[in-house]
This record gives sequence, C-alpha cells and structure tokens, in this order.
Amino acid sequence: MFSPIIEFKLHGVYQHSASGRKFQGEGDFCLKNNKVELSMNGETEVCELPFELIPLDEQSAGFELLNVTIGINFHWERKENQSFKGALKIIQENEHLTAVNVLSLEDYLLSVISSEMSATSSAELLKAHSVISRSWLLAQIEKGEQINKSGSYSTCFESEGERVKWYDREDHTNFDVCADDHCQRYQGITKASTGTVKSAVESTSGLVLTYNNAICDARYSKCCGGVSELFENVWESVTHPYLTKVVDAPQPPEGYGLELQNEQDAHQWITGNPDTFCNTTDSEILSQVLNDYDMETPDFYRWKVVLSQSEIQDLLKSKVGIDVGNVLDLVPLERGVSGRIIRLRIVGSNSSFVIGKELEIRKAFSASHLYSSAFVVEKGEVKNGIPEGFHFTGAGWGHGVGLCQIGAAVMGASGYSYKEILNHYFKGADITKRY
Repeated sequence: MFSPIIEFKLHGVYQHSASGRKFQGEGDFCLKNNKVELSMNGETEVCELPFELIPLDEQSAGFELLNVTIGINFHWERKENQSFKGALKIIQENEHLTAVNVLSLEDYLLSVISSEMSATSSAELLKAHSVISRSWLLAQIEKGEQINKSGSYSTCFESEGERVKWYDREDHTNFDVCADDHCQRYQGITKASTGTVKSAVESTSGLVLTYNNAICDARYSKCCGGVSELFENVWESVTHPYLTKVVDAPQPPEGYGLELQNEQDAHQWITGNPDTFCNTTDSEILSQVLNDYDMETPDFYRWKVVLSQSEIQDLLKSKVGIDVGNVLDLVPLERGVSGRIIRLRIVGSNSSFVIGKELEIRKAFSASHLYSSAFVVEKGEVKNGIPEGFHFTGAGWGHGVGLCQIGAAVMGASGYSYKEILNHYFKGADITKRY
C-alpha cells in the first residue's frame, strides 16, 4: 500500500520491534512536511522509520489496512479494506508511505492462492498454482538481490523516434514483491482460505519448478489467448527455455497457421475462434479463476475495442507522452510467438514513433490497459486521408507468458493432475523439493 496516510486497526497486541512498546487499537501513520506522525488512541507523536509492529501472538492477532487500492491502473481498480496476519512495517518511499506485510512464505501463499484464484478452485489447479507462485516468489527474491548488488537495472531503451519499455522489478527495491497484479495478488486473509487451499499449499510444501537446478521464474497470466508468449518478448532480453511457445490445447487446432509472428497467420488466429483450453464460457470453471471484479471482464478470449481519432490522440498524449498529430496508421513491426505485438509504429501526420514492449503498447490505447497486445487493427472511415478511428480485435488477457490461468482451470476440471498442468505450460522444467 502506497499513500501519504495509512490507516490501520490492530486486532490483538502488537509490539514495536525497536522499543518494545505495546500497541493495540486504531490509528494512522501520516507523512507531513517530511515527518511521520503516528496517531493512535487520541495521542499523536513523531516516529522514526522504519516502524515495525510485531504481533505477540501470531495465531490470534491480525491487523487491518483501510482503503487499500487494488487493480492499480487496471480497468477494475477500486479500494477495499484488507486484513492480514504477520507484522506491519511502515517505510517511506519518496513522497509517500509504504505499508509492508512481513510474514512467512507459506502463509503468504495461502492468501495468494485465494486471491489469484477462487478458494473453491479444483484441488489440482490450486496445487499447480501453489508450486508456480512459490517458485516465482523465490525467483523474484533472488533477482532482487542480484539487482541490488549490481546497482543497475534498466527497463527502458530510447532512441530517436522509438521507446522500448517494460515493467518488472523497477520499483520494488525496498521489499520482495508488491501485493497487486504487477506481481501476485496478495490480499491477506480478506480472501478466506478453504481447507482445499490449505491442503494444496501443505501437500506441495517446498516444491518448486527448477531448470538446470535453478528455480524457475514461473510466470503466469489470466488468459494466453490460445498460445503462450516468450519471456524475452515481454521483459528483458533473457531467454528462459521453460517459458517457450505453448499451444494451449491437447493438439494444435485445425485450420490455423501457427507462425503468429507472420501477419497473415496472426490475423487469422486473432480474428478466429480456435478450440483451445482457455476458450471456454463455462461459468463454473471461470469462477475458479475470476474473482468478483474479474467477472466484469467476460470477453477475455477474443475482444474488440473501438477508438475515435480524438480518443486515440488523447490516450497517446496522456498515457505514453506521444504526439504525432493525426494518427494515420498503426503498423506492427514485430510480433511474438503468440501474436502479441512487441514493437508498434504509430504513423502520424506530423511524425512517426515506435513503442514497445507489450505493456507499453497496451497502456497507449486504453485509459487502463488493453487486455493484451495480441491485436489486429482496422481503420475506420478515412476522410481527407485521416481515419475517423481505429477498430482493435484482440486475443487473450495479460502478457501470456507461462501458465494460462483459465486454460489451467479447464485442465484441472478435465482431470489433468497438477504435474501434468505444470508440464504442459513449463516445458522441460522439473518439480523439485527445495525445503
């Protein structure tokens, strides 16, 4: 949670890690004139950061954060109160305070599995997600340590008329992972864990995906759209052999060319309706993956967006700081193996500009994000050489790398084991007991 004011409730007795003072009840931390004030039980004092409150009884105590923003910058963004186990740590980052929850990895997983998926999902799906969420977290901790040691991690390359940017570890230097869709959804004990969730985490305890004995950076997205994408086409140019192209079906769908870097095959695939695992309308299966606010997105497999000329100009200026005049054309320069556009040329009446990678492209054409960068574009009516608008037809929801959550839910409901699900999406990876 990032805010100048952090409101909280302590349910149980908490102890300040430095002074040993006891705290209980409601309060808030407030950043004023570069000083942090703690107001609690009618008293206000200036406090030094970091300020960590540790529960005296971890089993019975818990804390609540008020007005937590979830789905930051996505189309389902909203605020909610959330409850947590473990310790509450307050730090300052630039002009805001950051609330950090300190807890064990396995306790963290209990919430992630229930936040990313429904707590009522199939047992095999929950087991698969336990393994990949555990693997991803450990890989991120290792990656964060490497970045901190090197002191450099560039996520943007700019040259004349081009900007290639991605989003990964750029603002997570003071904690392991954030709690939102940027990393993994972690909403504390707000999302009640069921016995099935606890069993899934416990039965896979210590199991991770490995490749050449290294823990896998096990990525996943909501819906791959039928084919998964390569890591290096979304983030930095590092090849992970286990994050390769996977057709999300028992057999490649008939009637489609699958060289989706090719415009002809990409157009046929994206505008078609291929039979894949994640192509489902089964509400019972979807409810395993899509929580209440996710269910507001029913057109995840194939979708359409129409933008007028004025809308697209305004979005380019406000979202990615680009002004090319009237937008005349949108030209894919490079597609990934899933058909997702990696580099896109925006042709304008005044100039042209190239943007990438996939999330930067998605941000450029939506007030939040397009569902994915796997899209084809048709011009609206052209008057005096200027299109009145553009029609986007797209495939999938998210970056498409690694496990496809909706596809995995279908596999779980179809009788596949969690090991078969993991072997399907992470080719060549091993399931290894690490602790």
